[in-house]
Amino acid sequence: MARFLSEDKLEGFDKYKYNSVDTSILSNYVMHPFWNWCVQFCPEWVAPNLLTFSGFLLTVLNFFLFTYYDYGFYAMTKENINNDCIPNWVWAVSSVNLFVAYTLDGIDGKQARRTGTSSPLGELFDHGLDSYSAVLIPTFLYSVFGRDEVSPLRFLFLIWNIFLNFYLTHWEKYNTGVMFLPWGYDFTMIGSCILLLVTSVFGPKVWHVQLPGGISPGVIFEFVLYFSAMITSQTVILWNIYKSYRDRTGKMRSFSEAIRPLVPLFLFFALSSLWAMYSPNDIINRAPRIFYILTGTIFSNINCRLIVSQMSDTRCEACNGLVALYAAGVALALQCVAAPRLELALLGALALVSSVAHIHYGTKVVQEMCQHFNIDCFHIKPKIK
Repeated sequence: MARFLSEDKLEGFDKYKYNSVDTSILSNYVMHPFWNWCVQFCPEWVAPNLLTFSGFLLTVLNFFLFTYYDYGFYAMTKENINNDCIPNWVWAVSSVNLFVAYTLDGIDGKQARRTGTSSPLGELFDHGLDSYSAVLIPTFLYSVFGRDEVSPLRFLFLIWNIFLNFYLTHWEKYNTGVMFLPWGYDFTMIGSCILLLVTSVFGPKVWHVQLPGGISPGVIFEFVLYFSAMITSQTVILWNIYKSYRDRTGKMRSFSEAIRPLVPLFLFFALSSLWAMYSPNDIINRAPRIFYILTGTIFSNINCRLIVSQMSDTRCEACNGLVALYAAGVALALQCVAAPRLELALLGALALVSSVAHIHYGTKVVQEMCQHFNIDCFHIKPKIK
């Protein structure tokens, strides 16, 4: 039976040691003390990965809630904003779910250390699910603003901005050997929870007012995401990589090997942008939610493979099978002139196949890790005395 983790990868996981740097004021002085308080109420028989997965499921629940009430992101358009298409309780529940998910993501590592069950699987499982949440969370937050404030195409590039920041953090560790935790993550999560909570109290109309200069809150939302990413993430990452070469503290890979993980990501970005902008039937406006999920699924697969290579200290893959499948799909889609149903069917088929393939990949990797380390993913095995 084919395996996703080769022997050299498993040997690399045996040698792996977690190495991170967290300089975030919010994280160190607010969130970590809060998480240290929370974790003491968690029973010691609860597996850390169960906390991680439970938080992820809350994010999935939020996604499906907004899919039901605002599938096409029309709820906040001028025609519908007064109809209360999304009930106030949905905003409130999604805010609580997101905060609980964020908290569970913050205490899973502490629970692992507390129960003596820390392993490379925990980090891989955590970051792998986070890479999927990178599309789920922004997609349901899009309903706060809707199409009138931010077009589906513009929001696609906002999602890609989030993808880029997430991926570059792991690319940084691939080259430096250190996970420099970005400041933006904690501020973004807390900000998103507050955004949803305020919406539940005052209604979504509070975000649809004209500000001085004719600027709308949606435009400010866009600017803040791009600007904060550039200042607190992207420039810092490039500086840390440069410094690791200057001080000879990193992996010291050749230039071609250092940028190798960027190949599948930027190829996928080019293909995604090409389809969204030149679709003969304007697919990004016809089915933005499916387009986002398809994009996020393939991104997560690319990112998970980088995480595996980064943690096992093995060469990252430059080719990705799902990207190759996507390229073929884009080539076919661009031929669907005046055939919107055919292009939509192709989009749906790609989303389904990619989701099944990625879930299969993730499941098999977890199973292979569990077998190698003789552990259970969601259960703490009793220690042999």
